[in-house]
Amino acid sequence: MKIQLWSVGKTHESYVKEGVDEFTKRISKYYPVEWKIFTPARQTVNTSENDIKKNEAQTILQVLQKEDYLVLLDEKGKQMTSPQLAAFIEGRANSSVRQLVFLIGGAFGVDENIKSRANFIWAFSQLVFPHQLVRLILSEQIYRACTIIRNEKYHHQ
Repeated sequence: MKIQLWSVGKTHESYVKEGVDEFTKRISKYYPVEWKIFTPARQTVNTSENDIKKNEAQTILQVLQKEDYLVLLDEKGKQMTSPQLAAFIEGRANSSVRQLVFLIGGAFGVDENIKSRANFIWAFSQLVFPHQLVRLILSEQIYRACTIIRNEKYHHQ
């Protein structure tokens, strides 16, 4: 199984890049992993938030494959503990998912087309975090899940 980490927004800011790179490298010891950063839709005076979300959704849906398992990160999603995330990832791998895609939406969220396409909607918390920090948290939590799956010492219960 390959893990794809997708985000709509600017490239990694320097204050998170080092951490994201480190955790991504660590994940690669368990699963092939790759980041894809989608450029946000251009906002003009006449562009509505809905138009922006629709444009971003169109771009994402063109890249997303039919068989990809899409996990949308959204504060209204279901929360999981780290061991539950590990079981979730391991379950996808055991069910022959070829590509597990985690998606962080744009500044205005995601269009309904993305929400309806998502196989699972996941919330880190009911709090809203800056996109850059979500990238760091996501990469760290996936790494933590990998160590739980392998029963390694990174995660302490």
